Amino acid sequence: MNQINVQHYNSKIGELILGSFDHKLCLLDFRYRAMRLTVDKRIKRGLDAKFMEQDDEILTITRKQIHAYLIGNRVKFDVPVLMVGTEFQKRVWDALMKVPYGSTSTYLQLAKNIHNEKAVRAVAGANGANAIALIVPCHRIIGSDGKLVGYGGGLSVKKRLLKLEQGHSPAGRSGGKAMPVPRAIITAIHE
Repeated sequence: MNQINVQHYNSKIGELILGSFDHKLCLLDFRYRAMRLTVDKRIKRGLDAKFMEQDDEILTITRKQIHAYLIGNRVKFDVPVLMVGTEFQKRVWDALMKVPYGSTSTYLQLAKNIHNEKAVRAVAGANGANAIALIVPCHRIIGSDGKLVGYGGGLSVKKRLLKLEQGHSPAGRSGGKAMPVPRAIITAIHE
């Protein structure tokens, strides 16, 4: 059976679980999220592999990049990723990766971006099934009404990530073309 190297990482936003397979990151998620077992099972089944507590170069690089991101010194990750899911989920995750740092989008906009405007609920489900947090930035998705919606790491972590990105992004400082974090969320972040 194949092996997925996994490590736990205590970060500024909570304990994360990292996994690599075939020199690619396949897991970067919150260790204690509600869907932990479901996500892990999908990855193990999809790769016909088991988890093995073992460090490797990809996990080491990922930890360094997460740290740099969380202190505001990195806006883009360059770790090779392996997305494990359905073709639809992968299309949604690819669209998520196009939401710029310091910006937000909605499930409706993601559905439009993948040319399936009626699939808003399915897009939300794919967003929730994302196993590569931060790099596939599901934290940048808000409700169409401008309010925060669910996040595997919890809404308080989502607020912190949006605040971090808003404070370090060109769009956040200069009002660039990307959809910046709505004022109502910024206000809620400072509460």
